Amino acid sequence: MAAIYSDLAGAIVIVTGGAGGIGEAITRAFIAQGARVGVLDIDAARGAKLEAELGDSLLFVPCDLTDIPALKSAVQTVRDRFGPIGVLINNAAHDERHATLEVTEAYWDGRMAVNLKHQFFAAQAVLPDMQTAGKGAIVNLGSTSWVIGQGGMAAYTASKSAVLGLTRSLARDFGEYGVRVNAVAPGWIMTERQLELWVTPESEKEIFERQCLKRRLVPDDIAKVIVFMASEEAGAITNQHYIVDGGWN
Repeated sequence: MAAIYSDLAGAIVIVTGGAGGIGEAITRAFIAQGARVGVLDIDAARGAKLEAELGDSLLFVPCDLTDIPALKSAVQTVRDRFGPIGVLINNAAHDERHATLEVTEAYWDGRMAVNLKHQFFAAQAVLPDMQTAGKGAIVNLGSTSWVIGQGGMAAYTASKSAVLGLTRSLARDFGEYGVRVNAVAPGWIMTERQLELWVTPESEKEIFERQCLKRRLVPDDIAKVIVFMASEEAGAITNQHYIVDGGWN
């Protein structure tokens, strides 16, 4: 049975990329805590389906997070429905593989936009609410890909390593207002996308060789940590980079 954090009942949460994969698990975990959740995601079909299933505690706002005015408008839509934002989970990302010598300037900029830029502007949009409240929690999703020196996705690993710098800067600047900012770095999590595109018998053999834990890691493994980080049980934790990879590193 999952832990229940009483302070999250009624909390107003935004989850970017919350309609599928790790984001969907995070969304469901907050709903189970009694929170009200705004999901910002480009996948309108999955978002609408999730909203229909989970009811009035969830508001889905279709949004291209790389469109910053649209992102800010979506945050306001959640605020108008539920009230000031108390928790932001910057989850959305795209781990598309790419060959370094084929990367164009436009492609590079696109990877930065989808993996990093929106995290800053989503935080910028909710921080005034948290300042006014004198508390708040932001959790930015990073990745262990840059920690382990993974190749074949230089723009992704660069953007994900920058998430840690962003996290630490925001934590320093807004800690005096009671706002906590942390980063969570998932290892290889068995989402539908990973299983469809990247997981092979050979890669799964490597996972079990490298991880201390000899099992598949699943989206709920990340969601449990995220919910804890957002709760008052983690009230003294900020400016940290928490790795959830089954002991790969």
